[in-house]
This record gives sequence, C-alpha cells and structure tokens, in this order.
Amino acid sequence: MAFARMSGALDRLPEIGRPRLVLSLLCLLLFAPGLFGLPAGDRDESRFAQASRQMVESGDYVRIRNGEVERNKKPVGIHWAQAGIVHALEAVGLPARTEIGAYRLASAIGAWLAVLATFSLGRALVGRRAAFLAASLLAASLLLVVETHIAKTDAALLASIAAAMGLMGRAYLAPAAFSARAALGFWLALGAGVLLKGPIAPMVPLFAGLTLYIADRGWRVGAPWLRALRPAWGVPLMLGCALPWLVAIGIATEGRFFAQALGDDMLNKVGSGEEAHWGPPGYYLLTFGIAAFPGAFLVLRALPHAWANRMRPATRFLLAWAAPTWLLFEAVATKLPHYVLPAYPALLLLAAAWATDPLRRPAPRWLGWLGWAALYGTAIGLAVAAIALPWAADRTVRPVSLLMVPAVALLLWAVTRFVRAGDWARGGLAAAILSIPLYAIVLGGVLPGLSAPWVSPRVAALLAATGTSANRFGIAGYHEPSMMFAAGTATTWLENGAAAARFLTEAPDRVAGVEAREVPRFEAEAARLGLRTAALGRVDGFNYVRGRRVSVILLRPLP
Repeated sequence: MAFARMSGALDRLPEIGRPRLVLSLLCLLLFAPGLFGLPAGDRDESRFAQASRQMVESGDYVRIRNGEVERNKKPVGIHWAQAGIVHALEAVGLPARTEIGAYRLASAIGAWLAVLATFSLGRALVGRRAAFLAASLLAASLLLVVETHIAKTDAALLASIAAAMGLMGRAYLAPAAFSARAALGFWLALGAGVLLKGPIAPMVPLFAGLTLYIADRGWRVGAPWLRALRPAWGVPLMLGCALPWLVAIGIATEGRFFAQALGDDMLNKVGSGEEAHWGPPGYYLLTFGIAAFPGAFLVLRALPHAWANRMRPATRFLLAWAAPTWLLFEAVATKLPHYVLPAYPALLLLAAAWATDPLRRPAPRWLGWLGWAALYGTAIGLAVAAIALPWAADRTVRPVSLLMVPAVALLLWAVTRFVRAGDWARGGLAAAILSIPLYAIVLGGVLPGLSAPWVSPRVAALLAATGTSANRFGIAGYHEPSMMFAAGTATTWLENGAAAARFLTEAPDRVAGVEAREVPRFEAEAARLGLRTAALGRVDGFNYVRGRRVSVILLRPLP
C-alpha cells in the first residue's frame, strides 16, 4: 500500500501546477545541507572566496587578488556575483564577509537556475514529463551537489550554458518561430558565461553548431537555425558583455592578466596536467557512474536508443550538444570531474526521454549491468565512506553516519521496485528525491563534524581566543589558501621556521604559527636571536590536499 501511494505521488508530480516551485524546493533540500556549515575547502574554493572578499574589503572590482598576489586565471564574473551577494546580506544586517556560505550562494543559485533552465527549455526538446525528470536528476547529481558547496565558477557557468543551449535547441527545432527576444537571451547567456569562464561557454554552442552543420549537410540545405540566432548582432553583444572589464583589467595589470590567463592557465591545461590533475582519455567515462549518480543508470541505458534515433531533430540536437563537449575535455590533458558538467543537461534529457518513451528500446544487457553497478556501487560507496571517514580522520564513530544505511537501502529498494515494474521514469524520480537524505547526512552531518581536515578554521579559532588579529599573525610551513580566508587577509605567509622567529622579534604582540616540520629551523633561529617564546596552543590535523598529517603550533614572544 505504501509503495502504491509513493507510485501515485511520483506519477502526479511532473503534472503539478507549479513545477518550477517543486523543482526549487527539491534544489533547496538538496543544496542547503552543509552550505554554511562546511568550512572553506582547499584550494580553489578558498582562492575564489578570498579574492571576492578582498574586492568587498578594498572596493577594487577590477583586479583579482589573493593577499598581495594577482590571481590572473579566470574572468571576474563569479567574483562580482559573490561580492554582490555579500553586500546584499550585509545590507540586511547578516554577517557575510567572513562566512564561506555567503560565497557559495552564487554556486547554489547558479545550480538552481541550471535546473530551471533544463526544465523550462528542455520541454521543447523532450516534453514536459521528461524535462521534469531530467531537471530533477540534474539537481540530484552528485557532481552538481558538490559544486553547489564549492564557491567557484562551475555551477554558475552551467546555468549560462543550460540557458543558451536550451534556446539554441528551440532555434534548431523551429527557426521560423524563434524571436529576436529569444536570440537576445541566447547571446546574453553566453555573455554571462564569458564573464564567468572565458571561452568555455561559447565553445559549447560553437561545437554543437559545427556538429549539426556537418550532420545536416548544411552546405547543401543551409542552416536556418543559425540565421534565427542573429549572430550578426549577437556576437558583438556577447563580446560586449565582457569587453569593458577586459579593457580595464588589461590596463590595471599592464597585460599580465591575458598572458597568465591564456598562457599559464588555459594552455597549460590543454598540454599538460596542471597541478597534478592529469588523467588519461576515458577518465570522464570511467568516473561518470559516480559523478552523475543517481541518474547515470538511466543515461547508460538511454545512449544506444538515442543513437538509433539520431535522425529525430531533438535527439540529434542533444547528441550534438553532449558528444563534442565530452570528447573535447577527454582530449585535454588536465582533467577534473566538473569539466564535463556542461554536457550533463543534454545527457539527462536524453535519459529522461528514453525513460518516458513507451516505445523505448531495451539497452544491451552489459549496459544494464553497468547501470546497476553505477547506482548500487555509488550508493553503497557513499554509505561506507560516511561511516569510515570519521574513524579514518578522527578515530571516532559518528551516530549520524549510521543513518546512511537505511537511507541507501530505501533508495535502492524503491528504484529497483519501480524498474522491475517497468516504470523507469518513476524509478529515476524516486532516485532523485531519495537522494535528499543521503546528501543531508554526508554534507550536513558527517563532514562538518570532522576535526582533522579542518586545520585552518581551528587555527583561526585559537587565534580569536587569544585576541590576535590577522595583521599580527604569520604562519610558516602551512600555506593552504583556507588559512588566509579563515584568519584574515592580513595574514603573513612566512617562508620557513627561521622567518617565523624573525617575524616574532619585530613586534612584541605578534603570534606565529609554525608547522611541526619547521620547528627545528624555528628553534635554531630563535636561539641565535635570543628569542624566548610561549606556546599558545597546538592544532593537529590532516592536510587532505597534500595527503599528510600536520601540526601547527602557535607561539608568541616572551618579554
């Protein structure tokens, strides 16, 4: 009886009168846990948030800095969004400048807009029910939920790409009905994407357009969808969205931004595995079952059906959206899971179209087993990780972790029951909804309760307890970006333990953090200088970026 009620509720959900409100509520339940409770992560999140914080503190909204160092890697869009949110929160009396959650709100809002765009614009491609299912699975995808909890560009970039590609899909299906207003939205969405991550946003429709032109033999039949997009005035408009800032940053940095962003950052990613993020071709395929959980089990089954129906215009467009984007990032040497996120809306729309199609073709048996392995393996893996992580990090067992067992069991039972009844669509929707408790337990309960990984906030808390401000604090041996965000912009990076000793001699009220590996140098230099110190406390933890245990000792000079 309970299963029948669940089945009926899921069947009615896509037809509800306010589907966007339902999807917004789903996003809130998926994204909110841990958004403010998780400490700032290393390294990219803290770098992005710190740069935005310095914009708020300095009033300089052109240059991007971490401390005194220029960060000439990505355009300014996400920093403006984060700084704007901080100003808005502070305007209503909420403390935001030092709260990492305030900076993550830009990612969460971007993910929410991407989900709504997938539904609203995907309806023209696959229909209302399938678009609702695809949007739900996108909201619940492990990769996007993680990205909402990281204060950087990718979730916001997905919103601009999902909106642009949804509009491009409408132009492809019905070019005669595609209005100038819709074309304006397409180019403005791409302009926002350029401000967020440079050429990545326009690259997706560009490669999709080239693929469609070749597949449709556009040199013979023409490309009416291209004319419908009005590129003659659209391309200048897209470039104009970013041009004022590009001119300003070029002047402010004397051209260094372009040399470093294009040469040191982008080209290094293409030719080599930047910052040890190299991966072999096929990396994204191998990790897809985890990254796209829980919807991967539907995507894997849907791909053969989509390829067989590639002559259908909507399916053709979605394949042209996903395939070249995916292949491009597989070919790039630097690989991070979120790089292929722009292809996810297309893949999930294809999966949802298959799941809701009564004439769908069954997937090959091996793909079916692979889909089950992705669903069961990732769900069980999350449960095991949630239980094992507190023990591995802190040698403790957290009761909240044990809730993962019934949560995972319920998800797998419900999905399997629907699939055995032949209702793949309800199985996918159940997977999306029943992912809520999984993410709530991990992101809202397990991770914030750990101690060892969160070295920086514990050092900052110890500093606050002693009344030490950032301009009187320096640290040697532990230079993770989260340390500056936690302690304050004025934190001084000290080269080594000897520099820490000299730092303390320069003023009587200073405090130095010295990582255990730098203590011998500190003691040798302190002895040479005749410096006597007192320990204010010690923070032991685990630097998960470097994969090693660390100990930071806080010291102050004695008179």
